[in-house]
Amino acid sequence: MVKIRSGWTEKNKLKLFVAHTSFSIQVTNNSAVNKKKNLELVLNEGVSCSENVFFRKLTIKNTSNEKRQLRICFYQDFHMYGDGIGDTAFYNPLKNAIIHYKRSTYFLVGICSEQNTPILSDFNIGEKVSPGWTLPQNPITQGHADSIMCLDLDLPPNEKEVFCYYMVAGTNLKEIYELNEKFVDEGFEFQLQNIKKCHKEWLSQLTVDLSSLPRRLQQRYLHSLLIIKTQMDANGAILAANDSDNMQFNKDTYSYMWPRDAALVAVTLIKTGFTEMTKPFFEFCRDVLYEDGCLLHKYNPDKTLGSSWHPWIVDGKFSLPIQEDETALVLHALWKYYEQTNDKKFIKTLYPTLIKPMGDFLIKYRYENGLPIESYNLWEERRGIFTFTTAAVLAGLIAAEKLGHIVMDTEFCERCNIGFDVIKKAMLQYLLNQDKGYFRRSVTFEKGEITYDETMDSSVYGLFEFGVFDEQDEHVIQTMKLMREWLWVKTKIGGIARYYNDHYHQISSDLDTVPGNPWFICTLWYAKWVIKKAKQQKDLNEALEILNWVADHALSTGVIAEQLHPFTGEPLSVSPLTWSHAEFVDTTTNYLNKMREL
Repeated sequence: MVKIRSGWTEKNKLKLFVAHTSFSIQVTNNSAVNKKKNLELVLNEGVSCSENVFFRKLTIKNTSNEKRQLRICFYQDFHMYGDGIGDTAFYNPLKNAIIHYKRSTYFLVGICSEQNTPILSDFNIGEKVSPGWTLPQNPITQGHADSIMCLDLDLPPNEKEVFCYYMVAGTNLKEIYELNEKFVDEGFEFQLQNIKKCHKEWLSQLTVDLSSLPRRLQQRYLHSLLIIKTQMDANGAILAANDSDNMQFNKDTYSYMWPRDAALVAVTLIKTGFTEMTKPFFEFCRDVLYEDGCLLHKYNPDKTLGSSWHPWIVDGKFSLPIQEDETALVLHALWKYYEQTNDKKFIKTLYPTLIKPMGDFLIKYRYENGLPIESYNLWEERRGIFTFTTAAVLAGLIAAEKLGHIVMDTEFCERCNIGFDVIKKAMLQYLLNQDKGYFRRSVTFEKGEITYDETMDSSVYGLFEFGVFDEQDEHVIQTMKLMREWLWVKTKIGGIARYYNDHYHQISSDLDTVPGNPWFICTLWYAKWVIKKAKQQKDLNEALEILNWVADHALSTGVIAEQLHPFTGEPLSVSPLTWSHAEFVDTTTNYLNKMREL
């Protein structure tokens, strides 16, 4: 039985001081122990901060009193461009490495010693064989190309061996060969230390003082920032997740840029001092903006349109397949950027091609009664006019009007103001349940008649989060109290569900106990309201309990999932979810700011 232990260790840790707090930085540290076979294995993994290089340092120890012969094998099966057709893989004896390629995507994989010497012992390309002691060493294959490479070790009693498996990526042979030579010359120990230094320097930009937080919340906070960083593409895409587990559920991944998720992650980064990192995201949005002035469902990191299930036709008529909040929240995030930076030059460059087209879209995309035209909700499951979406649209118009003043476009600003007033009036008329005093999930008006959806949905937090209503507004108070009452999961796990009777990865049909699986972001949204309405420090206790709840249910590595099993607390769907980490950081930042304010 092999036992795996993953997480941050005390051994060989690097001490880091950021904003009056201490934190241990280390690349991933995983250990496995097999007592029956008298072997111990430690894996340290990292990705270079400046080059397209992944590497895994392996330390294997023979804990027996006898000499051991071991064969360590590594298997590669790339599905480049998602199809696994027309790939090529070959062995290069001059590099003692294996290369996989298709079109402009190239991977080189190899093994090197502690002395930085390539030490691959055996290999095979493309033939489905078991990794026995001798491989046929087929040198090349095409089509569906997989490969295996092995390292043979003679380990004396109670001795260990250190070596490294590594992978470099590039767009042609010359590029990967040069990267390979550089990596081997510098050595993997140099790369490990360089990654630690890189993370330390990046975290030094943090402007939030964490010193009043319990130490484990400090660590979770900094873990989350580092994890968010891994989900950001150099070209501006902030990806929702890079976990393939969801392939089993819907034959697709979360490795896309959803403008809504990304905009809210950008707000978190802006509030914590990482404003410069968000500029490529806003430029990304400018480059992919649809001709109508809106953003579509989701995008690939290369700015191409992502997969979607939103149709372009409803009831036989053309309909934009959008979630309108995705357009609005980019404007909201952009105003947060300007508030922190006063960067008029950047705003002026984006105004004609992003800000004004999106503002005009939000103004026009509504019915005569003031309600926004139906679009898909943030959960992407139903079409309607949602409280969350409408609040986001209003926030987008607030931001657009303020940004318009920077370029002195008074006519545009006036139209934003008029649009805001009309939509907010309609929101109060139709989305507020006047009799019971809370905001509904949604209404529809597509066929000329209002249809109400009274389902409680945690996304109603947008009412106060985006500055549309005061957190002390009586209707906001009633809505948030009912949200907590109706959506809290009444098991030992706790947490708040997305909405009542949520079918996504549904575990239980006992809706009185489990209205839906607990989601980290939804639970943190309630904490945000608790923080915002607090009048004295003791009012923050419930919010601190929720922050500790998140820490309790994160993995030992600091990774936070999308949702949890309501009875076992196991992570469900993808891990990590970038949005979960951003909400934890943002809620904790709000908590600290409120503590100082009080």
